[in-house]
Amino acid sequence: MKLFKSLGVIIISFGISAIASDALVKKALESGLKPIPTDQKELNRLIDSPNNKLTKERIELGKQLYFDPRLSKSSLISCNTCHNLAIGGDDNIPAATGHKWTANPHHLNSPTVYNAVFNKKQFWDGRSPDLEDQATGPIQAAPEMNMDKDTAVKVVKSIPQYTKAFKKAYPNEEITIKTIGKAIGAFERTLVTPSKFDAFLNNDTKALNEKEKEGLETFIKVGCASCHNGIALGGSMQPFPVAKPYKYANIGDFKGDKNKMVKVPVLRNVAQTAPYFHNGAVWTLEEAVEIMGESELGKKLSKKEVESIVAFLNTLTGEKPKIEYPILPDSTPKTPKPNLD
Repeated sequence: MKLFKSLGVIIISFGISAIASDALVKKALESGLKPIPTDQKELNRLIDSPNNKLTKERIELGKQLYFDPRLSKSSLISCNTCHNLAIGGDDNIPAATGHKWTANPHHLNSPTVYNAVFNKKQFWDGRSPDLEDQATGPIQAAPEMNMDKDTAVKVVKSIPQYTKAFKKAYPNEEITIKTIGKAIGAFERTLVTPSKFDAFLNNDTKALNEKEKEGLETFIKVGCASCHNGIALGGSMQPFPVAKPYKYANIGDFKGDKNKMVKVPVLRNVAQTAPYFHNGAVWTLEEAVEIMGESELGKKLSKKEVESIVAFLNTLTGEKPKIEYPILPDSTPKTPKPNLD
């Protein structure tokens, strides 16, 4: 009889827990949080572009170009240098560092490329509308890859395997810096990392433990989801700071776009992408959460609230796509030579 009663309590408790989880999922969705779809066709519709339809040929060509250091003046730096796919899709240093060991002059931190397809804008000041346009920027930027667009095109055209690949991937287009960006962008669109947070929002109520669920509840309750929402949990343009001056505003001179708007960082895989903020000034999630509470929400978060939110943020570490390092085609005598100056 005692066993029956105990079992009954377990059943009742499980029922309450399931109901509470369902209510939390509903609250999360109503707060603007969205999961990565489990259905591949639905996901493809989200990551595809009407101006750069994803094909196997475009993705494979883009992957080669993403890892090819010959698109830099020194032939030492590739897209993967600052957006390392073996870690969090960034470089884990405060300021992006490129040609001749030059740090970004504004002390800007490299954002992750994982899940960047879900951003509404690219770059910290939102100046690029999509990944394809963004990909052309670092190639040409002096502190980054420092390769002028004409030389970048010469590199690609000098390599027969690349010219053949472009004919297959973009048969009606000339090889230009724009089509190079389109190919790289096609590959970057596939860099999506579903996590147990997505499983929870997709109705797997056991995907998160009680501490993580409490963290999600706190994340929503204190107001984090007002800016960190959508599939990326970020990616829109918002004013920063709002309520109180940013503690480390003196590092670098970045103030946002002309309206002082800053791209909201993607929170997916955030546990792997320290240091934080546009100027890479903060090394722990705990301090980052505290600062965001004060600067954006005007709240002094308790230690318990901070720890709770961090527990939730760790659920956003996702499963990375398996990427085989590409074997790049050989240079030819026509390929522009490396220049370290």
